[in-house]
Amino acid sequence: MSISESQLDTWSHQGSVTQSKDTYSSLRRALESDRASYQSRDFEPFLQGSYGNDTNIYAESDVDVVARLDATFYFDIDDLSLVEQQAFNNVFGGGASYGFDAFKADVIGALNTAFLGAVTPGKKAIKIAASGSRRSADVLAAAQFRHYRRFTSPYDCQYDEGICFFTGSRTIVNYPRQHSANCTAKHQATNGWFKPTVRILKNVRRAMVSDGLIAKGIAPSYFLEGLLYNVPNDKFGGSYVDTIVSSINWIMESDRSGFVSANERFVLFGNEPETWPTADYDQFIHAFVRYWNECS
Repeated sequence: MSISESQLDTWSHQGSVTQSKDTYSSLRRALESDRASYQSRDFEPFLQGSYGNDTNIYAESDVDVVARLDATFYFDIDDLSLVEQQAFNNVFGGGASYGFDAFKADVIGALNTAFLGAVTPGKKAIKIAASGSRRSADVLAAAQFRHYRRFTSPYDCQYDEGICFFTGSRTIVNYPRQHSANCTAKHQATNGWFKPTVRILKNVRRAMVSDGLIAKGIAPSYFLEGLLYNVPNDKFGGSYVDTIVSSINWIMESDRSGFVSANERFVLFGNEPETWPTADYDQFIHAFVRYWNECS
């Protein structure tokens, strides 16, 4: 037995776009307000997550937004030679007068001004409650992050640009724009099958949570996108049933130690904040196979 093609087709469709677009517009206006304390500094708000990647499903409500500070950047120069590190420190070794903590506090202030009573700062994201036609949202205050590959001078260097934020003593680094661009390239390379297949996995995940087969939160959308990103392009196509069967079988038969996140900067599985715990993946995939086989 398996899930019917008609059900998979229904689950492949994208969720609300108009409400999410309007919610993002209202958040962007709040973050770009002339009254915000950081307006004189370089910063940029942009989308990330399911809505930003066009993999949102009908059951999802949150709009994920990054507010990235560019006036200050954090960095990793471990890949530079000692000579290059010295050159870098000669230019950027002085430290910054306005950093992440001050920026996050100012972002919270700007959001409180716009959405009084709806703002709840969290350990990672700042949550904005839904109101009227505005959907709930998560705003991640972050700073620009640079992983340097080469450095001679600020005008002669090479680095991967991402974001970072801090939770206690931990620095969490991610590359949302590379993730989004790579998912779009994968979608195009699979003749439009990749993103609908991601939505199917997300809808199956929701059904499994509802049925008590898995706990909520063990299979975030970010990791499901990364999981399917590793599947060869020729496994997509024909029908949704064919695509799911081919993809899941390939995943389960593969050496997953070589799987990468969709941003191609991290391995997919591990114990770091940017990786998917193997135990969570195991729970998800075993429940998925059980759910698939027991559906009629």
